[in-house]
Amino acid sequence: MLCLPAATLRIWEMAQYVCVLCEWIYDEELGDPKRGIAPGTKFADLPDDWECPECFAGKDEFELIEFGD
Repeated sequence: MLCLPAATLRIWEMAQYVCVLCEWIYDEELGDPKRGIAPGTKFADLPDDWECPECFAGKDEFELIEFGD
């Protein structure tokens, strides 16, 4: 059995999403504090009117970054 510290497990639960228009990355672990989004905020929990801080694209212009095994 693999035992990992709780902090490591929390990081694995956090995802990153990339804006397909400008390649800005939303990191759930970091949030978007300049826009009032606390660290740890899931992408799905962002307000519907949240926009990319770089190009102002909507949430629908972001894709989940998937990491290989």
